Order: sequence, then C-alpha cells, then structure tokens
Amino acid sequence: MKIRSTTDEDLDVYVDTVHAAFGHFPETPVEGGGLWWSALEMERCLLALAADGRPVGTAGAYGFELTLPGEAVVPVSGVTSVGVLPSHRRQGVLSAMMRHQLGDVRARGEFLAVLLASEAPIYGRFGYGPATYTARLTVPRHRAALAVPRARGLAGAPAAGAGDGSVEVLRRDECGEILEEVYDRYRRTQPGALSRPHRWWDLRAGQPPISPAPRYIAVHRDADGVPDGYASYAIESGTLTVDETISTDDTVFTALARFALEHDLVSQVVFRHVPPEHPLRRQLADFRAGEVGGYTDWLWVRLLDIPGALAARGWFMDGELVLDVEDPFLGERGRYLLTVRDGRADCVPTDREPDLSLDVGDLGSVYLGGTAPSTLVRAGHIRAHRPGAAALADVLFRAERSPHCLHWF
Repeated sequence: MKIRSTTDEDLDVYVDTVHAAFGHFPETPVEGGGLWWSALEMERCLLALAADGRPVGTAGAYGFELTLPGEAVVPVSGVTSVGVLPSHRRQGVLSAMMRHQLGDVRARGEFLAVLLASEAPIYGRFGYGPATYTARLTVPRHRAALAVPRARGLAGAPAAGAGDGSVEVLRRDECGEILEEVYDRYRRTQPGALSRPHRWWDLRAGQPPISPAPRYIAVHRDADGVPDGYASYAIESGTLTVDETISTDDTVFTALARFALEHDLVSQVVFRHVPPEHPLRRQLADFRAGEVGGYTDWLWVRLLDIPGALAARGWFMDGELVLDVEDPFLGERGRYLLTVRDGRADCVPTDREPDLSLDVGDLGSVYLGGTAPSTLVRAGHIRAHRPGAAALADVLFRAERSPHCLHWF
C-alpha cells in the first residue's frame, strides 16, 4: 500500500473514492460550486493506493483557525472526508493514513487537529477527544412566550429581547457579505468556533446558510443600522427550523430567538445548534416548553505539541499541575509541569510526580473547557494521584464560557 498527497487533477478520483467508501453516489456538479467538496484543499488531501495502484482510501484536511479560551486564535487542520473502501477495511489502511496525516500536520507547524466524527468509537484510537457539544431545542409555538427577566432594572442586567435594534428579513442570496462578516466577528470571540474561509462562502460549500439551499435570514441591526447578528431559517410542514443563530451579544441572540418564536403560522420552532448551557431555555416563561434533544458531540480535538497547545490558550485561574500524558497511537509519552499565572501558562517537561495521568485524547477533551477533568476521573479515564488534583484541574481548564462549534466540515 502507498499513501500519497493529491493535486487538483486528482479531485474526481478522490471524490469518487470517498463516496464509494460511504456507499453514496456524488451529486451532479453545478456551476459555481454548491457541493460539500467544492472547497477541498487538494494539496492537503491524501489517497491510499493498493499494490496495483487502485485508490482504496482518502483523508483530507482544511486550513482553519480555531478560537481558544481567552480569545486566542490559532491555525488548525480540520480533518475531513476520511474513508476506506469496504473491501479494504481492517487491513491497516485507516491507521496508516491517520499516521501520515498527523505527520503532515506537525510538518506544517500546527499543534492541533480537529474533526467531526462520523462514528464516535473510531477517532479515540488516533488520539482525538470530544471537546464541544451541541443540542437541539424544540419549542411549541403556543408555549413559546419569553419570561419577563427578574433582573430587569438591576445595573448591567439586559432585558430579554430589549434594545434599540431592529430585525430585517432577507433572502440568503441578498446578504452573503453580511453573513460572512457577522460570522467572522462571532467566531473570534467564541471558544471552540472555527473560521469559515471566504472560499467556503464564495463556493457555497457546506451546510446552510453557506450552501445554496433556500433560506430566509433574519438580520439584526444595531441602533446605527450595523448588522450584529443573524438567524438562518426555513419553514416546512409547520415547523420553523433555525440552522444557526449568530451574535456576540446575548441581547441580540434573544431578539433573534424572539423573532423565531413569535413567527405566525408555525406549530413549533426548532433551534438546531444550541450550546448545552445556553440560557435560552431558561428564558422561556414555561421552562418545560423547551424540549432538549439531539445532544451530541461535535468538535473533536487532537494535540500534537502539548506544551505549545497549553501555552497558546488563555487561563482564568492561577495554579500548578503535573500532567503525565500518554499518546499510544504515536508511541509517545511525556510528563509536563503546567504553571498558570496571570492568565498565561508555561508548560515544560518535568520529573516531578504526576498529579494526573491521562491519554492525549482525554487532554483534547478538556483542552477547550467543555469537559470537566473530574468527569473523566469519575469515568475511569483520567487517574488522579492526589486528593484535590481533579478539582484543581476543573477550575484551571474552565473557559470563560462553554466552547461551541457550529461549522460543519
């Protein structure tokens, strides 16, 4: 078996191979993009070839930016379109591609790789851990009233849906630049968010509201008329489904949610991607009206340079931990002293006794602050070597708010 990088000339073969791996047939290409593979970066893709030269596996990557706790923005490889033909599974093809790809990521000087897992059991073997989560919130229209905020009138407390802004309804094709600009401002402040490069918007590659699928866009504008949020939605069979609600401001988010919840001629409103800890459900006058479903993992994180990754993110509590980290897939192990002072971290090799022993995938899970280390201790994945180590790790690794990723790739 041989693994090689691809070029633009390999696009058709690559697309056919990954579709065959999943048992699908490619859609008919359309002028101007609009297909999920329109934005593939062929210089970052791999083909696995059998001894006779036939392609039997694929693995690709996009160049993204990821926002870390503390609003640090770093380059990452977004792993995508990984597949092996059914005839060649369980023969080491996937492991060989993953090892080759991680070597490429390191060669680029990137210390993180991320992916969306089609099957949860697969990628833990390669050092990835689930780091962000998302859920679906369904609200019946007749129970969709928002409560009057009890904190109204207190200094600094926003009123739900209040403000001097306005909401305008546009078609998707009328506001492409607005979506791109508002999303870019949002992703730079949201831990766990990925960039959406201009080429994605330009080629309409991805899921709504990037794709050509027809959508209405509720655009929120501030008092000066500047767009500062949007909600992408469609109505079918009496259900208004919101693809995503984007804003850096809770009051703007609430105004957009109110717009959706008060829409006439619908029986229910479904918010497809809501952070598990988002306050929208608690803003409903009837707490039970908001039905949470579809809770699932979303972004998986893989660390390749542990000291570099830990030093890159922001921290919100001073402290010191010794981490003993094993990387079975790459055959590596290291013990590191993590010292956090004034929001910055220093991470160096050490011979000190460990406070926590963990797999590199577990470190990926806790890295963005979306998984408490103590949860993984209780699950039997992380070993705490002294009382209080897990509790200290919880407060050290927490983020300013729950990490969340909306981008599909």
